[in-house]
Amino acid sequence: MKLRSIVVDDSSMQRMAVAKLVNNHPNLALVAEYSNAIEAKNGIKNNEIDLIFLDVEMPIINGFDLLESLENPPQVILITGKPDYALKAFDYDVTDYLHKPITMARFDASVKRAVQNFEQLHKVHEDEEHIFVKSNLKKRKVVLNDIKWVEALGDYIKLVTDEANVVILSTMKAFEKQLPAEKFLRIHKSYIVNLERIEKYNSKNVEVAGRSIPLSRNKKAELAEALSNV
Repeated sequence: MKLRSIVVDDSSMQRMAVAKLVNNHPNLALVAEYSNAIEAKNGIKNNEIDLIFLDVEMPIINGFDLLESLENPPQVILITGKPDYALKAFDYDVTDYLHKPITMARFDASVKRAVQNFEQLHKVHEDEEHIFVKSNLKKRKVVLNDIKWVEALGDYIKLVTDEANVVILSTMKAFEKQLPAEKFLRIHKSYIVNLERIEKYNSKNVEVAGRSIPLSRNKKAELAEALSNV
């Protein structure tokens, strides 16, 4: 298994040094290198990335600014020459924090942590299929069967579950991709429902756990077909 990685650093020398470490590591695959945050953001948007090696101190848009601009950031290992950023780094739920100059032992330890996190996030149990979402700067486990529906809230979405409501920063489109299509269906621009939790429906509404949820006209046939396969 290899984590698809990118290196973001405005220093060409530092970028080359980290890229060499990535290329020589058996658990990493270098996808791209970027000299600034704007290029990196576009690259992350257009590629499937598992891990970012990110320099904190970059002109115009620094590493922390880039993290704040990402809806669902992959794992991040921050790199900086200043130890003062260490506490702030963990406010961003980063995987690790490397201080320049980077030693091989410290680099390997960071990658090991990232690999372990990746395996944990993608481990699926037959009796408890789940995902991890970022809420209040922390990763939170959500069991898929516990989700009753997902609701759009402006720049956020709300997961209505058996335990509690979980609000995360994401678009409906992005979050929909994380859900298995055979279990969940977007029935309205603002709602995704758990097909197994639907109690009844008509041409205008779907009822889930006693709550009436609007059904878009162009989704009626798709819903009927999906329910026939549940």
